[in-house]
Amino acid sequence: MKLISMLLVATTTLSGFAASNAVAQSDEVVNVYSARKEALIKPLLDQFTESTGIEVNLVTGNADALISRMQSEGQFSPVDILLTTDAGRLVRAQEAGLTQAIQLDVLTQGVPAHLRDEAGHWYALTKRARPLMINPNKVDKADLTSIFDLAKPHYKDQICVRSSSNIYNQSMVAALVLDAGKDKVENWAEAVVDNMARSPKGGDRDQIKAVAAGQCSIAIANTYYLAGMLSSDDPTEKAQAEQVEVVWTDQDSFGTHINISGAAVAKHAPNKDAALQLMAFMITPESQQWYAQQNHEYPVLEGVEWSPLMQAFGEFKPQSVSLKAVGKGNAQALMLMDRAGWK
Repeated sequence: MKLISMLLVATTTLSGFAASNAVAQSDEVVNVYSARKEALIKPLLDQFTESTGIEVNLVTGNADALISRMQSEGQFSPVDILLTTDAGRLVRAQEAGLTQAIQLDVLTQGVPAHLRDEAGHWYALTKRARPLMINPNKVDKADLTSIFDLAKPHYKDQICVRSSSNIYNQSMVAALVLDAGKDKVENWAEAVVDNMARSPKGGDRDQIKAVAAGQCSIAIANTYYLAGMLSSDDPTEKAQAEQVEVVWTDQDSFGTHINISGAAVAKHAPNKDAALQLMAFMITPESQQWYAQQNHEYPVLEGVEWSPLMQAFGEFKPQSVSLKAVGKGNAQALMLMDRAGWK
């Protein structure tokens, strides 16, 4: 709680890196590499600056490219915190020696053990659910109680999903292996490939739009994409999303797959004290509320209210496997999908 009390001081403004990448190294700045789009993180960083007086230098980019950048910069990297999506990437950064272990009570007490590295190299900031999404006029949700039901022959030509190269799918399959075993999951993946309506392509929104367009009846996608479409200013996109219904599978067993967005302090962080303050700030109830209301992601902190759209999707039992183990299993999951013909 001591760090939380430190988050109540003066104000300043948020700025990006200068073109030269020259960055001041003091206790009054924190340098962030973020795989989150600027609009999805900048307002929260502005609040941090207003609360602490600590300036935030923000660089946004492709998640994998930012990790590669940290590797090439080495000990001379200016980055203090890596914000990224999917436990697989956080594990990858850790195994590349790019992060350092930190222990803060606000983080270890606020973030459940399966949503963080046991040594403190990274912590979840939000949870991201990956359920099934169906056209309720074509699919009876009562017949889809488990994700393994997607293997049923009567779902032939009805499934849309992203490619095996997508890390969300790799983590989902890795998590299924941990809960159900490799043989069962490999047989399932082969059946899913047989039941695909088309070769995997596009992002999660594309799978949702394909269901709305009648190209398939079932999609696998993260809920915040659906929420983003439902709250869109584009009436066409909103109308597409309104044709889709969320199905929470495996509620009587291991639960629906979840992943995270998370943060890690860089190994060579030049502004570690400021980085720790930002890490603590992002797990406060106020920050968690912002994530839930603005980005429609599930808070890791208990007791934080979900956005109305998330509430409309319904309560659900989430998978509780170790996301550290999930991240370590991504490479094996990709090979499994490749063997199954999941392109």
